[in-house]
Amino acid sequence: MRSILLAKQAVAAFAASVLAGAAPLACAQDIEPRAYSNAPVGVNFLIAGYAYTRGGIAFGPSLPITNPHLETSSGVIAYARVLDLWGMSAKFDAIVPYTWLSGTADYQGGIVARKVDGFANSAFRLSVNLYGAPALTLKEFAGWEQDLIIGASFRVLVPWGQYDDTRLINISSNRWAFKPEIGISKAIGPWTLEGTAAVILYADNKNFYGGGVRSQDPLYQLQGHVIYGFRSGIWTSLDATYFAGGRTTLNGVLMSDLQRNWRVGATLALPVDRENSIKFYASSGVSARTDNNFDLIGIAWQYRWGGGL
Repeated sequence: MRSILLAKQAVAAFAASVLAGAAPLACAQDIEPRAYSNAPVGVNFLIAGYAYTRGGIAFGPSLPITNPHLETSSGVIAYARVLDLWGMSAKFDAIVPYTWLSGTADYQGGIVARKVDGFANSAFRLSVNLYGAPALTLKEFAGWEQDLIIGASFRVLVPWGQYDDTRLINISSNRWAFKPEIGISKAIGPWTLEGTAAVILYADNKNFYGGGVRSQDPLYQLQGHVIYGFRSGIWTSLDATYFAGGRTTLNGVLMSDLQRNWRVGATLALPVDRENSIKFYASSGVSARTDNNFDLIGIAWQYRWGGGL
C-alpha cells in the first residue's frame, strides 16, 4: 500500500508535464519542458488551457507582411494516454485549439486589418522513450528513479482550422505539417537537463491568397531546458529554443524570409492533488531575422485518471 501511495505522489510530481502549451500556435516555436518523462502505463490526462499572444505572426511566420500588431486568445482541449510499446513507455496526445485573432499588419504600402475566430490546426503526436524509461505499472513506478532518458516523437498538424483564401492572415495555414524529433533528459538530483532536436516538414498550401501556391523549406529546431523539482511535486524550468530555415517559395518565386530566431521562456507546474495540477508558462522572442517575434503567456489545468490511480 505504501508503494502505491508513493507512486501516486510521483505521478502528482509528473503532473502538467504532458503538454507544454495551451495551443500549438506555431509548431516550431512551442517550448515544451519534460517532453520525455515517464508515468505508469494506462494513465490518462485531460487538459484544458488558455494562451494569449501579442506581437508578430504566431501562425504563419513567413507571410508577405510587415509590422504585424496582432493579438490572439486561444482555448484548448487536449487528451493524452501513457502506453506500453514493446516494453518501452510511450504517450499519445491530441490537441484541439480554438483561437480568437485581431490586429493589423502592413502589406504593399497599406494596412491590413483582421478580426476572426475559429479552430486552429489540430495536433496529434506519438512519443516513445527508447532508453531509460521502461513501461511500468503503478506499483513498479513507485520504485523507479530517472537517470538518462532518450526518446523520439512524431507530431502531425492537421489543417482543419479556419482558413479564407481571400485573406492574408488566417488562423490555419491550410497545409499539413510533420515534426519528427529526438530528445534526451538527464536527472541530476533535483535537477533535470533536457535537450531536443527536431525538423518541421511542410506540405504546400495550394490555395494561398486567391489561388497561389506557397511552399516552405524544412524548419530546424533546437530546444533546451533546465528543470528543478521540489519535494512537494512542484517543478519549474527555464527554457530556450532556436529555429532556422523555413524559407518560402510563392508561385515559384523564392522569398527572402529565411528564419534564424531565438525564444526564451519559463514554466511553473503546481500539483493540486493526486489527480489535478496547474501549469503557468510564458515565453518571448529574443531575436528574429524575420518580423515574427511575439510574447506568450498561458495557463493549463490537467486532470489524470486510470492506471490504478
